[in-house]
Amino acid sequence: MISATIRSAVRSSVACRRAAYVAPRTGLLRTNFYPVRNYSAHHEETFEEFTDRYEKEFEEAYDLFEVQRILNNCFSYDLVPAPAVIEKALRSCRRVNDYPTAVRTFEALKHKVENNEQYEAYLEELKDVRKELGIDLKEDLYAGSS
Repeated sequence: MISATIRSAVRSSVACRRAAYVAPRTGLLRTNFYPVRNYSAHHEETFEEFTDRYEKEFEEAYDLFEVQRILNNCFSYDLVPAPAVIEKALRSCRRVNDYPTAVRTFEALKHKVENNEQYEAYLEELKDVRKELGIDLKEDLYAGSS
């Protein structure tokens, strides 16, 4: 067993910036060599800031890899992107001349929304853009069960 004096000396050692503790079952001294990080000390992004950031990123993307990378990042959040972001994504797909990515954007949107009515609302909102860019979706994307 490690004595109480050694245990308290290790715990009070702030100079090394290591977190130390005695494991409950084994009684062995464990040290964490990584500095303590405060992950919650960052700016919380609002939905409007998120929308503006991704609109700007899609406007600046000029190759297929960038467009797909930004789409992947955009859909990885726990929210559904605004129709303005989807419109910029579709326009950037057109700019890099990649029709399949534009269709996959709608497939990702269909899986991201909570129900079919929300997906229909997005399709209605983006109807003019789809017609302008020539994005014709199959019927199973319109009213499929998800």
